[in-house]
Amino acid sequence: MATGALWLIGAGNMGGAMLRGWLASPGWARPVTVIDPHVAEVPNGATLLRELPSGDEQPDILVLAIKPQQLGDVAPLFAAKAGAPRLLLSILAGVETTTLKNVVGADAIVRAMPNLPVSIGEGVTALYSSDADNGARSEAAGLVASLGLVEWVDDEKLFDAVTALSGCGPGFLFRFIEAMAQAGEALGLPAAQALRLATATVKGSALLAASSNEGPAVLADRVASPGGSTREGLNVLDRDEALKALMRATLSAAAERNAELAAAARSG
Repeated sequence: MATGALWLIGAGNMGGAMLRGWLASPGWARPVTVIDPHVAEVPNGATLLRELPSGDEQPDILVLAIKPQQLGDVAPLFAAKAGAPRLLLSILAGVETTTLKNVVGADAIVRAMPNLPVSIGEGVTALYSSDADNGARSEAAGLVASLGLVEWVDDEKLFDAVTALSGCGPGFLFRFIEAMAQAGEALGLPAAQALRLATATVKGSALLAASSNEGPAVLADRVASPGGSTREGLNVLDRDEALKALMRATLSAAAERNAELAAAARSG
């Protein structure tokens, strides 16, 4: 594994999850410097700074994990430095590669959209680059490979959709687990037990779907006997395609917000 220095700017929910995933990876050898004025501490194996190092010092790899709205705060700091990082990996939702190039000017820029389960090595990270060669693409993929599934996206215009689906998706699933547990509680189950049952059911079902050669629609039909209780419940979800319509509206709202963030980054 390469050992050039890596700077992580921003160690909040997602940046911190990625950091923990890296440091827990077997054979991880890169020195990691976290630059964040707000986090209380970082795991062993990383160095914490409150502000960007002065002078022209640059990392081999720069990972931007701040809020998209904070990009304007970072831009002047990099504009004052000579040179540029060799590779920039950005997880800023909605911030396009052309905007990133104007701010950091790295030799190669890769957009990444990880999701929260990367902290346990079960995440999804989508990648896109317009200028990275095969070597840089391989290195970027290797950087996130230990965090879970890695998928390259060919068209940057699709990145808003990817962000809405897999980037925001855990939040939607957590809401589903909560709703499922509350529905069980409404049927008389103790709250804590209902939550355990809902969480374990979603976990097991997701693992089964991931390991099966059959699609989720087929798996759902395998659970649902004609005239049985599962079928009655599915009839509610399927009526007027209620669940599908809800998910389309949910992802559309998230994707539209990503587009708004991109427009704000371009103008700001």
